[in-house]
Amino acid sequence: MGNNTALFDVSKKINFKNELLAGLTVAMTMIPESLSFAILAGLSPLTGLYAAFLMGLVTAVMGGRPGMVSGGAGATIVVLIALIKSHGIEYLFATVILAGIFQILVGVFKLGKFVRLIPQPVMYGFLNGLAVIIFMAQIEQFKITDHNGVVSWLHGTSLYIMAGLTALTIAIVYFFPKITKVVPASLVAILIVFAVVLGFDINTKTVADIASVSGHLPDFHLPAVPFSLETLKIIFPYALIMAGVGLIESLLTLSMVDEIINSKGSANRESVAQGIANITNGFFGGMGGCAMVAQTLVNINAGSRARLSGIIASITIMVIILVGAPFIEKIPMAALVGVMMMVAISTFQWVSIRIINKMPKSDIFVGITVALITIILHNLALAVLVGVIISALVFAWDNAKRIRARKYTDEDGVKHYEIYGPLFFGSVTAFTDKFDPLNDPDQVIVDFRESRIVDMSAIDALDKLSKRYNEQNKKLYLRHLSEDCRKLLKNAETIVDVNIQEDPTYKVMPGK
Repeated sequence: MGNNTALFDVSKKINFKNELLAGLTVAMTMIPESLSFAILAGLSPLTGLYAAFLMGLVTAVMGGRPGMVSGGAGATIVVLIALIKSHGIEYLFATVILAGIFQILVGVFKLGKFVRLIPQPVMYGFLNGLAVIIFMAQIEQFKITDHNGVVSWLHGTSLYIMAGLTALTIAIVYFFPKITKVVPASLVAILIVFAVVLGFDINTKTVADIASVSGHLPDFHLPAVPFSLETLKIIFPYALIMAGVGLIESLLTLSMVDEIINSKGSANRESVAQGIANITNGFFGGMGGCAMVAQTLVNINAGSRARLSGIIASITIMVIILVGAPFIEKIPMAALVGVMMMVAISTFQWVSIRIINKMPKSDIFVGITVALITIILHNLALAVLVGVIISALVFAWDNAKRIRARKYTDEDGVKHYEIYGPLFFGSVTAFTDKFDPLNDPDQVIVDFRESRIVDMSAIDALDKLSKRYNEQNKKLYLRHLSEDCRKLLKNAETIVDVNIQEDPTYKVMPGK
């Protein structure tokens, strides 16, 4: 562990040029995304930039995976839009702090691995829903609020200009990588559109029209919310959701990087770093965030393999906040809208549509349900939860059909049932139907070598079966129970009456 914690692992040669270029590139791609997400949530652009700076710095230094980039990402902020609308920004900061505490707990109790329990169709649905939300939010930018606070669509020239510039941005983001991948396309797009607007002196909506980016270092402040149970009640569900969504995003990004680079990052360490980063955000006026898939890919593709590029990216963002505010305010909104539309299009899992005819019906149902809940209720956590529950029920249902019994009678007239498949709440009915207490001989042996007793329902089924044989004055023996199944039955001795037959050839451990 020793040199992992060191900032610069001396044994590994760091390619400083790659790290520096990767860091600058990442900063440039993070700025538009953090800006647009902050604007999307109705926050000042600075809140987004601070988040990018703070998340990036803390996770680069402490995270579980060098080369991974975190910032003021979309998924986590989309979750909180409802809260910001109803309670305001101070509640957002309080929520981000609480979410950070949850994330640290996940890391400390080593629960990071449970994120892997999220089924693929749920992830597809979640990402597709997120993509639609991001896309729809960009359409909102085509509206304008006049001085009386009336919201109306842009029309006439201003609409054509906005649409034209947006289309130009999308075209550049799409075609530019075919020329070179050295400079991020989204950055080039923003600069070109910026230049076009300045050069031709086009009058169009800019960042300044939405909020001012007055740049200074983030200040420490306690969230101005009443410190009461009432507040906790409001922020608790949001914090839980945000912590969950943030960790899911981050740990999925982590395993993605693991696959690309062929090495293992630490999920638990990443969880703790994410938590600390979010707590820092809450106290320093950032909107919180998580790992960013697109930016991480940019970073890895630019050749970064160490922590340095993440640190450089964050510092670059801070420098831009301090000196670049006047420039950022002049960025045309159309450019940001175009970049975000491309983010949405790349977030959408098109593969899920391509393989739809190859997926089980239940998976398609799960995916679509998750996407719809995400889009309609803007509640990512509920969507993922519902998806996981449906998937679990489908799994139980499928497994229930898997229990089989081979029956034969041996030369002593003893009837044997060999059970295949797990005995649990889903399969007890099928299991019980296989037995015939009325016509069976006096001695019946149920062989569990290929099966296992999973839960209380299974124990209860065995008990009822045993009683049905007893009523016919017949004996039911259980054989080849694995150690954990025996323990289950032993613990349930008071409520269950079953004969476990010790099998001399099968004693792995001496009978205690």
